[in-house]
Amino acid sequence: MPKFRRKPVIVEAVKITSPITIETAEGTLTGKAGDYLITHADGTQYPCNADTFKQTYEPIKVDIRTFVYKVLRKVKHKLKTQ
Repeated sequence: MPKFRRKPVIVEAVKITSPITIETAEGTLTGKAGDYLITHADGTQYPCNADTFKQTYEPIKVDIRTFVYKVLRKVKHKLKTQ
């Protein structure tokens, strides 16, 4: 039988320092201090248990030049559309 691997998804995440409550499409979710707040590329956010986060995600290295270039492109595009 063929085997498949889930495609990697890059997310932004920060460690939560105090309890939070977030309204999502699935309902109200809460996160406690020590959990992570995950933000997807489309802007959706949700809290994730610290243990689950560490098992599911790994840090990636970001090339600063590529990052700055992408940010400047977005800013330039926004200035053109105003």
